[in-house]
Amino acid sequence: MFAALTGAGLSAAAGLNAYVPFLLVALVAKFSDVITLPGDFSWIESWWSIGGASVLLLTEVVLDKIPAIDSLNDIIGTAVRPTIGGVVAAATSSAGTLDQSSFMVDNPWISAIGGGLIAALVHTAKASARPVINTASLGFGAPLVSTAEDVGSVGLSLIAVFLPVLVIVALAVLAWLMWKLVRRARRFARRRRDAEAVA
Repeated sequence: MFAALTGAGLSAAAGLNAYVPFLLVALVAKFSDVITLPGDFSWIESWWSIGGASVLLLTEVVLDKIPAIDSLNDIIGTAVRPTIGGVVAAATSSAGTLDQSSFMVDNPWISAIGGGLIAALVHTAKASARPVINTASLGFGAPLVSTAEDVGSVGLSLIAVFLPVLVIVALAVLAWLMWKLVRRARRFARRRRDAEAVA
């Protein structure tokens, strides 16, 4: 149960920023006993993986703040975010220290598919909302929304690893916030179009 919640939370976080949950899992597995990755996923905590994820995280954090570039980044993220969501879900769901489910340990592909789908769903909402927000705010909203997404990814990843019982609440809050943000941006864009049509 807890492993499934951890996997779901990390996958949703990967939909916002792929490298935050990956790096968190790698560092927690490397430096603590909170997560002990099974042999098939031990590469995640290697220095090569940690270094590569750090560089990619820094790149994503910078590029995602620039209007128009953020949309190109989201196109690349269409493949990357669900893949990493699936990997972190499978790795943590099959980690024996998080749960005692031998079924999940023996069948990590179930978590990989579920995690990929969750990450894809969150990514789709993010990627769909961003052009609307950029248009409505003339590009000024990109750095603000991107920062909020990064903070959300960090918070959701921490909750997923250390307080998995709260993942359902965190996912509900995330869904509500994304829905409100898209709705508000669309309303603002519609008002702007109407004002330009009158002028």
